[in-house]
Order: sequence, then structure tokens, then C-alpha cells
Amino acid sequence: MEPIVSVLVLLFTFYIMTEVVDKHFIKSLDNIAEWLKLPPSVAGATLLAFGTSAPEISTALIALFVTRGGEPGNPATGIGAIVGSAIFQMLVVIGFPAMIRASKLDWKPIVRDGVSYALSIVMLLFFIADGKLTLYEGIGFVVGYVVYLLVMYFWAKYSGEEMFAEEEEPEIEIESTNPVMKVINFVTFPFRWILSLIPDAQEKPQWTVPVFILSLAIIGYACYWMVIAAEALAGHYGIAPAIIALTILAGGSSVPEMISSAIVARQGRGDMAIANAVGSNIFDILMSLGFPVLLFTIMQGDIIIPAADAENINSSVTLLFASLFLVIGLMAVLKFKVGKAFGAFLMILYCGYVWAAYANQLGAINQWILGTLGLS
Repeated sequence: MEPIVSVLVLLFTFYIMTEVVDKHFIKSLDNIAEWLKLPPSVAGATLLAFGTSAPEISTALIALFVTRGGEPGNPATGIGAIVGSAIFQMLVVIGFPAMIRASKLDWKPIVRDGVSYALSIVMLLFFIADGKLTLYEGIGFVVGYVVYLLVMYFWAKYSGEEMFAEEEEPEIEIESTNPVMKVINFVTFPFRWILSLIPDAQEKPQWTVPVFILSLAIIGYACYWMVIAAEALAGHYGIAPAIIALTILAGGSSVPEMISSAIVARQGRGDMAIANAVGSNIFDILMSLGFPVLLFTIMQGDIIIPAADAENINSSVTLLFASLFLVIGLMAVLKFKVGKAFGAFLMILYCGYVWAAYANQLGAINQWILGTLGLS
């Protein structure tokens, strides 16, 4: 696949996943959460987290199980996409809404989810330290997520959180008359028209299950071509697949979270945007990675991460851990009042991370962090 074709395929798959997740998949999951009468926090940590993380879990499954040209899957692509997505969400998905609108955050759920997230990162660091993932580690990820759900359930029960209730939320239509948006709208019109044929699960609840299944199939197929295009691009330019996954795949698969966070921030609910970003990351590590690892190790044995990719992934996980404490520490210093300066700082940090990834400096930064903490 030629580089220009790879780039176009990537852009197309990012667009399709964003449209399907935002306009169809999430709505079907909202209906299911309402039918099950889940507390909002539990619904957000399960069904809605699954909705926004569907691209990541699909990418991990495809990277592990689907052969390309007779060659076995590359686990570094799936693991890198999930770790990179977590960094993207920690810095961009939290920073971008803060730049749009200043918010006063409720510190309690942020600290609750922050502690759970830190524990999941520690688990990931411990499991990948030896360059492989085993059946017991896959079980550990999934069990960790079950424990997190129990914590969320009892938190909702004893904090007096109301059970799930349907709530009308104003839809935000972003109109643009600039030439770039006109070109984008013109190019994407055929795809938007095809997707418009899918029934709206919010308006026609009886279509909820078919829309859920169809959306999942579209996301999975888009992820297949996204992985193919990304690995072709990496091969053409001699870039490690893990680097492409940590940056391009991670950013593209996290677009739905960034858009939804921007929307709720404009509605004045910045705390929800941040809670969704952190909660989605917990799901990504424990389930988007854990479930494919569990499934693969049951069927085919241990997953061996290539040494060339293992260093980049390990360094990125350490940076993810550091970014979590940095972000929550800054929030505490700011007394959980975040605005444009906070958001811009996080966005700059992410740009620095991308530069370090392509300049082969992740290992050096990792060693500096560990040395500063006295852990090297």
C-alpha cells in the first residue's frame, strides 16, 4: 500500500469510526443502560466506556488475531495503540475541553478514578516488564476491572447517587462556512448519506439491538483497515510499528472521546468530560487490552512483545503513570478549577511526547523520570 493511500485510508477510518460511535453506537448503549437501570457511574464505566473504547478493543483484537499477508499479527500494534490512546486521553482529551471552557471540578470522583487508574497502570507495568503477556495476566486484567465495577457500584449505592434516568441533553450542531469544512462536507457526503440510513436508536428504541450490532461490525471493519494502513506506513518509512500505534493509531482511535468531551465541556460539564476520559482509560487498560490478551492466551499461548517495540511501550507506560500524577497534582494545586492555561499546558506536553516518540527519546525521558524519583 502506497504512503498516500495509507494516509487516506487512515483518515477515512478515523472519520467512519467517529461518525458511527457518536451518532449510533453511543445512542444504542444509552438505551441499553436505561433498560438495565444502571447508576450513571456504573453505566459510564461499563457500557459507555465500551462505546467510546470500541476502536481500541477492535484494534487490539485485530492486531493479535488477524494475519496480514500470511504473517502473524503484531501485538505491539494493539498494545501500543491502547497505551498511546491512554496518553492522548490523559493530556489531549482532558486538556482540550479545559481550553474550550473553564470548569470547577468535583474532586471526589476524580480522586476515586485517579487511584483506580494508577493501580491499573501499575498492573500494566508489572505485567509487561518481562516482554510478554500470559494467561494469568489476562485474567488479572479482567478481574481488576470487575473489582473496579464493584467499587463503582458500592460508591453509587452509599453516596446516594440516583439510578439511571433518561435525561434530555441539548444537541450541539457545529456549523462552519469556511472553505475547508465545505470541502470536507462535500467529500464525506456519500458516506454520511449511507450512515444516515441507519435508524436513530434514540428516536426508534426498537432498533437498539440491530444498531448496536451493526455499529460494532462497522467499527471492527474500519479498525481492520486502520491497522493495515498504519503498519504499511510504518514499513514504508522504517518506523517501528509501536511508534505508529502509540501516536497515529492512538490519536485516531481517541477522536470520539475528544469530540464528546468538547461537547459536554461547552455544555458546562467539564467535570463529566474529565471523568469520562479517566474512566475510559481504566476500561482501555483492563478490558480493551485485558480481554484480547485473555482470549489470545487461552487459544494460542503467551504473547511475546518484540524487543524493539517493548522498550517504547514500557517507556510510554512510565510516562503515562507520570502524566496521571502530574495532571491530578496540577488540578489539586489549582483547587480543581481548570481553564485555558491548564489545557494549553497539557496539549504542549502531548506535542512533546509525540516529538520524543519519533526522535527515539522516549527511553531517555523514561530514565530521567525514574532517576528523578530515585527508582533507576
